Amino acid sequence: MPTERIAVLDFETTGLSPNMGDRAIEIGAVKLVNGEVVDTFQQLMNPGFRVSSFIEGYTGITNNMLRLAPSCEEVMSEFADFIQGSHLVAHNASFDKRFLDAELDLVSKGYDGQFACSMLIARRLIQDAPTHKLGDLVRYKQIENDGTFHRALADSEMTAKLWLVMLEELHSHHGITNPDFALMQKISKTSKAAVRQLLEKQRHI
Repeated sequence: MPTERIAVLDFETTGLSPNMGDRAIEIGAVKLVNGEVVDTFQQLMNPGFRVSSFIEGYTGITNNMLRLAPSCEEVMSEFADFIQGSHLVAHNASFDKRFLDAELDLVSKGYDGQFACSMLIARRLIQDAPTHKLGDLVRYKQIENDGTFHRALADSEMTAKLWLVMLEELHSHHGITNPDFALMQKISKTSKAAVRQLLEKQRHI
């Protein structure tokens, strides 16, 4: 089996859109190699302006904590090195990808992996969950957690556990021996109605 490196990441940010001037204030990531956690990354970063009281309340990240944090540029340069050679996973990946791309553009860095969205995959593989928010999926699948949400490392750790649960269920429930990143990407782009057929076909490969 070829080595598969995946970085499961999560941003906390000042708002919803880098196009509106929002910036990252925390990045967390878990590195998986062939399904084993081998490394983590967590860093607050100073966006250069005060964050709103809503964001302080939502994330628990205060302006006081950010005042002493390194700049976004410094942290993102380091993070670019951390994710090289890995595919990338995030829960609601379109949000995290927007911020990753915007922040890395500012430091003229990039990445060589592809993105997969654990939320889109969960919608197809865990169709009976009440919602597909990360916290609800963690409770529904009874994934061990410490109750911390909306902090970057905690959320990326939960997403990594959810990813591994979905891989395990593809193996145990669907008989797919080595579900890999490419299959997970394919699942995320398959309609809910067609997923069963895709998995059936995959089992016979």
